[in-house]
Amino acid sequence: MPKNKKRNAPHRGGGGGGGSGAATSAATAGGPHRTVQPFSDEDASIETMSHCSGYSDPSSFAEDGPEVLDEEGTQEDLEYKLKGLIDLTLDKSAKTRQAALEGLKNALSSKVLYEFVLERRMTLTDSIERCLKKGKSDEQRAAAAVASVLCIQLGPGFESEEILKTLGPILKKIICDGAASIQARQTCATCFGVCCFIATDDITELYSTLECLENIFTKSYLKEKDTNVTCSTPNTVLHISSLLAWTLLLTICPINEVKKKLELHFHKLPSLLSCDDVNMRIAAGESLALLFELARGMESDFFYEDMDSLTQMLRALATDGNKHRAKVDKRKQRSVFRDVLRAVEERDFPTETVKFGPERMYIDSWVKKHTYDTFKEVLGSGMQYHLQTNEFLRNVFELGPPVMLDAATLKTMKISRFERHLYNSAAFKARTKARSKCRDKRADVGEFF
Repeated sequence: MPKNKKRNAPHRGGGGGGGSGAATSAATAGGPHRTVQPFSDEDASIETMSHCSGYSDPSSFAEDGPEVLDEEGTQEDLEYKLKGLIDLTLDKSAKTRQAALEGLKNALSSKVLYEFVLERRMTLTDSIERCLKKGKSDEQRAAAAVASVLCIQLGPGFESEEILKTLGPILKKIICDGAASIQARQTCATCFGVCCFIATDDITELYSTLECLENIFTKSYLKEKDTNVTCSTPNTVLHISSLLAWTLLLTICPINEVKKKLELHFHKLPSLLSCDDVNMRIAAGESLALLFELARGMESDFFYEDMDSLTQMLRALATDGNKHRAKVDKRKQRSVFRDVLRAVEERDFPTETVKFGPERMYIDSWVKKHTYDTFKEVLGSGMQYHLQTNEFLRNVFELGPPVMLDAATLKTMKISRFERHLYNSAAFKARTKARSKCRDKRADVGEFF
C-alpha cells in the first residue's frame, strides 16, 4: 500500500480516529495550512464522521426521546451532544446534516434550553439559513422545523425578531416557489406562521405574512364557473398548512384587520367544505368556526347572510355516510363537524381538558384550541413538558408562572419505562379477557336459539 494511503487510514484501537486531530497534527508537523470550507470534500472524511459520531449520534434523540435525557443524561452531556449536532449541520453529507437537524429538533422539543439556545442563537440561525438555501426537500423541512422550535424556546423578544428577519424572506421564497418540493413548502408555511406569531412586532410584517399565506390557500377556492366538488391536487397539503397558519395569525390581528379579512373570506371559505380531501374539509370547518367566534366577539349580534345554506352543508358533513369514503375519514369528519355545527348554530364549544404533570388546562374556545393544536403539531410529545416549563407558552395559555416541584414530588409523578410496560400489558390482558367473555356470551345465545 502506498505511504500516503497508510497515513490517511484510521488507527487501530483509536477512539474514532479524529479527522480534526489529524489535521492539527499535520499543521504542527509543518504541513501546509488548509482552510476547510463547510461543504468541502475534506469535511466529509471517514475519520471526521467517526470522531463526531462518538459524541453526537444524530439519531439518538429520535430513538431515545426525552425520557433517556431525564434518566441517564446530565445537563453537561446533553449540551455536549447538542454542540456536536450543531457542528454536524455544516457537514458535506446532506443525510448527515438532515439527521443533525432532526436531532436538534427532537432535543429542543423535549427540553427547555433557553440559556444554551440564547448563547448559540446566531450560530443556529446561520446553520438553518444555509440548510434552507442549499438543501433539498427533506433537509429544508428539517431546517424549518428547527427554526420553529428555536423561536418557541426563545419566546417573543429581540432574538426571535432577528431570527424572523433573517429567515422570513427565505421561508417566503420557498413557500411561493412552484418548483420547490410541496412537503418543504408545507413545513415552511407552518414555520412562517409560528415564527411570525411569536416574534413579529411589526404590523406591516404581519400583514405581509397574511397576504403571502392567502395567496396560497385561496387557490383552492371554487371559481365562479365551478359548481361541483373541489378536486384535491398535490398542492392541497400546502393549501391546508397555509390556511391553518393564516388562521393562527388572524387571532393576533387588530380588530379592523380582522373585519377586513372576514368580509373577504367569509363567503368564499365554505367552498372548501366541498373538497374531496378530508383534511381540507376539516381545516376549512375549524377555520370557519374560529371566524364565527372572532366575529361574534366583536359584534354579539353578528349576522351571516347565508346561514341556512352553511348549516345545511355542515349538517351533511356531520352525518356523512358516503360509501365511497374511508370509514376512518368519515368518523373523524363527523366528530369535528358536530362541534363546528354546534359552534355556528348554538355558539357552543365542547370544553376539552389537557393534563400535564400536576396541572390541568381547559380549552374552552376555538382560538385556544387552534393555538394549542398548532404548537402540538410542532412540539409533538414535548408539548406537555413545554406547557409545564416554557414561560412563553404558559403566557399564551394564561397558565401563570411555572409550578415549582421538589425532587421527591417529581420522582413520585414519574413512571419508569418498565412500569409503563407492565401497566400496558395488564390493560391489554384485561381487554382481551373482556372480549373473550363477550364472545362466549354471544355463542351461548346462538346455541340457545
